[in-house]
Amino acid sequence: MEQQPPEKKSSIDPTSLQMPETLPILPLHGFVFFPGMGFPLQVASDSSRQLIDDALLGDRMIGLVPSRKEQTAADDTVTGEDLFRIGVVGYIHKLTKPDEGFYQVLVSGTRKLRVVEFTSEQPYLEARVEEIPMDYAPEDKKLEAMLLGIRSQFKKLVELTELPQEMLATVNALTDPYHIGYLVTSQLNLKIVDEQEILEIVEVDVMLHRVAQELTKRLETVEMSNKMQADIKKDIDGKQREFFLRQQLQAIRKELGEEDNEKVEIRELRERAAEKGLSKEAAEAVDKELVRLERISPSSPEYSGSRNYIDWILDLPWTDSTTDTLDLDKAEQDLDVDHYGLDKIKKRILEFLAVRKLKPDIHGPILCFVGPPGVGKTSLGQSIARTMERKFVRIALGGMRDEAEIRGHRRTYIGALPGRVIQSLKKAGANNPVFLLDEIDKLGNDFRGDPASALLEVLDPEQNSTFTDHYLDIEFDLSKVMFIATANMLDTIPGPLRDRMEVVQLPSYTEDEKAAIARRHLLAKQLEAHALTADDLEIDDEALRTIIRSYTREAGVRNLERELAAICRGTAAKIARGRTEKTVVTTENLYDFLGALRFFPEMKARTWGPGLATGLAWTPVGGQILFIETSKMKGKGGLTLTGKLGDVMKESATAALTYIRSHAEQLGIDEDVFSHIDLHVHVPEGAIPKDGPSAGVGMVSSLISVISDRTVRRDVAMTGEITLRGDVLPVGGIGEKVLAALRAGIRELVLPVLNEKDVLEIPEDIREGVIFHYPHTIEEALEFVLEPEADK
Repeated sequence: MEQQPPEKKSSIDPTSLQMPETLPILPLHGFVFFPGMGFPLQVASDSSRQLIDDALLGDRMIGLVPSRKEQTAADDTVTGEDLFRIGVVGYIHKLTKPDEGFYQVLVSGTRKLRVVEFTSEQPYLEARVEEIPMDYAPEDKKLEAMLLGIRSQFKKLVELTELPQEMLATVNALTDPYHIGYLVTSQLNLKIVDEQEILEIVEVDVMLHRVAQELTKRLETVEMSNKMQADIKKDIDGKQREFFLRQQLQAIRKELGEEDNEKVEIRELRERAAEKGLSKEAAEAVDKELVRLERISPSSPEYSGSRNYIDWILDLPWTDSTTDTLDLDKAEQDLDVDHYGLDKIKKRILEFLAVRKLKPDIHGPILCFVGPPGVGKTSLGQSIARTMERKFVRIALGGMRDEAEIRGHRRTYIGALPGRVIQSLKKAGANNPVFLLDEIDKLGNDFRGDPASALLEVLDPEQNSTFTDHYLDIEFDLSKVMFIATANMLDTIPGPLRDRMEVVQLPSYTEDEKAAIARRHLLAKQLEAHALTADDLEIDDEALRTIIRSYTREAGVRNLERELAAICRGTAAKIARGRTEKTVVTTENLYDFLGALRFFPEMKARTWGPGLATGLAWTPVGGQILFIETSKMKGKGGLTLTGKLGDVMKESATAALTYIRSHAEQLGIDEDVFSHIDLHVHVPEGAIPKDGPSAGVGMVSSLISVISDRTVRRDVAMTGEITLRGDVLPVGGIGEKVLAALRAGIRELVLPVLNEKDVLEIPEDIREGVIFHYPHTIEEALEFVLEPEADK
């Protein structure tokens, strides 16, 4: 039988009641009930309403325990496993029934409880519980300090938020530290898990410390939010103020009959566009952007972006060209003044200029100067520009990995700019400069794209008339630009890119050429750089050649120029100390300026005997001689290779030994000897990587020498790839290799027969006095390199 509970509020003090051992448990959804709090609960489920009815017939005490579930449709679905184990004892003060099937219950929390075990789940949850004490020392100074800090921080929070002042008054009026902590916690909008953690803390000082932390976090968040709101309001107010001021300014100008600055600026841009001679596509792009510009406020970031875009288009040299000077005699004279030697290169440049003179609108080839560092590749491009009286621009491609460096970034990116090609044309101020692409062999690539692929369009005369930069997104004609590329080697240049260029090889300088360059250019340049004259310093010929031979080892003249600069610095130091007599540098006093000799002739530093052969190698910085040493010892036919050799060079040594063993009888070698010896091939300077097939002839000569105890001639150097059948195949870098041999004092060379054409490309004055042998096979090569049998 249902009994109607009293409608008036109970006058009993709930804290004075004894807590029973078993309590009905009312699950709470979405919030935590703290001791000392009191507010109405809405109860709708049948089981919960029955729980309230039964409690009102008894001692009015119930357990209030939060549910772990974020939301539950009905209390009946909640089991004991869904609830936390810590809650509060609630005392029912009043019950009202606003609607049928709906209770509103005024409950207050009296103390904390711990659920020991659930004893029943029907018709509602019941559990055996125990009280959690809430003890504290009233005179504890530490608690007083913590409470003072919490009240102070809570006061700031009330001032910064919409919390009622009555809440602050309640916190200040309370004396129980537990109730103060719980009341502050309930106002911080914490997650239910965080509130439950605070409820479960037993020690009052630990609980207050946690509440202070959460209060500080909440206060910082509110302060940051308020600051952001203030900044936004200030920004909006500033924009509104600027808008009103501009409207007023516009009205004043209208009254005075003056024109807006923005309109004046746009009119001037239209006039510039009309006078610039833009292409149809460029004119349409500028006109479209100007219409857009008229609609944008000057204070908008988009305004500056559009204005920059228009400026870039209008600053480009669409129709601005320099007039070519194609006087071949003057061009030849300029090239001779700027560069010594390089006759073949100069001849090719003059031919290029001659064709340009006869047919000005021809799409000429893209020249690529390939050669070691310091031989004048970049300065040749400058000389061509000076001869033709064109503007000169240079892009350093070494290490470039981003395709956008060539094509530019699209305008959707903040801070976007055109690529280096368009930027350089704007800087040049002409649409037909000499454009030097320096170090094209050192381009990289990564996730940002492949610059070499972007250059395919730039360097194709059939396509670059419609080059499109990503930033401009309109076509620009590059067909009038004279592109010149430089590289140290061709191997690293992608095939399609290399196919678009005409390769012009620049050889290493000979000793005579270096001496002449030093006399004509380098010494005069360094004298001027150090405020000296020919009356202050003189370097005799023998000293200059000693510097070239013994203080530098390079294909070009950069290190030679550094050594001359060192001598000039020493001379300048003497003059600065008051010594005014002329300094004459000879081989005797060269040590005083440059120190000890750095390089010695390799041949003089070597002992000689069977197993030692002199090969020739090519490197990106020029040619060099390569010594190949072979030793034999007792063993079982093994082959050891050392000297940091690459895979191709190791294969050359293996092929050489295979050839010797398969032709042992023909070579006069006992076939049984290979089963009793091991062979060790070593290429000195072991820290330097070496690779390539051109050491094949040297390998086979060194191996045969040590096996047959016949010495390889000391005054012969050799190069060439070999096959298992005994053929000698051609190799590259012949010019540099010949110069390396001459530097080492070797004047008899063994080269593959198919490289004879390359020797003819070497200047005649270098070939003079040099003996060249051109064997077809290894047997023919051995006749030139091995000492006769009688001299064993």
